[in-house]
Amino acid sequence: MIKVFATNVVVSKGYNNSPALKFSDNGEHVRFRIGQKVYDSREDDNTRWNNYTVKAFGPLCERIQKMQVKEGSFINLVGDLDEDVWTDEETGEIKRMTVIILRDIEYASGGGKSSRTQESAQQQAQTATKASKQPNKKTSANPEASENFSGYEPFGGEDFFGQAV
Repeated sequence: MIKVFATNVVVSKGYNNSPALKFSDNGEHVRFRIGQKVYDSREDDNTRWNNYTVKAFGPLCERIQKMQVKEGSFINLVGDLDEDVWTDEETGEIKRMTVIILRDIEYASGGGKSSRTQESAQQQAQTATKASKQPNKKTSANPEASENFSGYEPFGGEDFFGQAV
């Protein structure tokens, strides 16, 4: 499967005024569309929409209901790219459509910081300032970390150029 990571996408409105999210009768399956505006110099206003159908099953349906996802919600998601195949009832033609099988979903950030987040950041800055003023005190999260650590350690006993270390 091809893994899909979609960030800051919007839940599209339903086709012909139908609901944006379509749950099965038993609530074990939901289908909805997501979209994101992208730059395209070929278009008159230099933008167009990329739209994809998303399908979710089982516990994710309950999670989507609890999140109260609706038309216009901005979400992040992880899923697998797949393909729906069906036969058109009118023409008998075989149709195909790319879909995303949902594995995880969350709301996209609103961009603003809550007061709790700001307070936490201020406390971390104060702690870092106090630690930097205290001489000979290790500030590393790992007390066993080497003071000569350069930020890179070779994997497999070789350096970046394939030479033994």
